[in-house]
Amino acid sequence: MKRIINALLRYFIKGLLLILPMGAAILILFWAFTSLDSVLNFSDSFITDPNTGKPLYIPGLGILSVIVIILFFGIIATYLITEPIYNWFGKWLNRIPVFKFLYSSVKDITEAIVGDEKKLNEPVLVETSDGTKKIGFLTQKDLKILGLTDEVAVYFPWSYSFAGELVIVKADKVKPLPISSSQAMKFIVSGGVSALHD
Repeated sequence: MKRIINALLRYFIKGLLLILPMGAAILILFWAFTSLDSVLNFSDSFITDPNTGKPLYIPGLGILSVIVIILFFGIIATYLITEPIYNWFGKWLNRIPVFKFLYSSVKDITEAIVGDEKKLNEPVLVETSDGTKKIGFLTQKDLKILGLTDEVAVYFPWSYSFAGELVIVKADKVKPLPISSSQAMKFIVSGGVSALHD
C-alpha cells in the first residue's frame, strides 16, 4: 500500500511540475489579454445589440484595434515619414514639459528592447567591491560627459520583477558573457533557476 501511495505521490509531483508552469503562463497571458482588452475595448460604446438595444461588448476588439493602429502607424512611418520629419516631430514633442519626460523615457525603453539599436544586447558579468558577481547589461561605454573616463554604465534587472537598477562601475570590473542577451535576461529574471545552454 505504501508503495502505491509513493508512486501516486511521485506521479502527482511530476504532473504538477508539468502543469503548473504551463497553467501559470496561460493564466498570466489570459489575465493580461483580458485586462488590456477591457481598458482598450470601446465596442460597447458604439455597437448595440439589435435584439435588445443594449450595448454590445465584443471580446478581443480592443487589442485588435490597437494592433491595427500600430500597424497603420508603422506603415506610415516606414513609407511616408522621412527622417527630417520624424526628428522634427520628436523635437516638437520634447517641448511639452511633462509629456517630454514620459515620451522620451518610454521611447528609450522601447528602443532598448525592440528597436533597431537594441541597448540590452551586451550581457556582462560585474565583480562588485565585496567580491560577489552580478549579471547585467552594458548600456553605455562612454561616460566622459559625466567626468568619468574609465567607467561604464551597467543595467541590472531584478529577479522576478520588471524593474532594475543602473550602476556605474569601473570598466575593468566588467567581463562580457558568451551567452545571448535573451538567455541572460531569462537567467536573471528567473533568479538563476533557468538553465543556461550553449
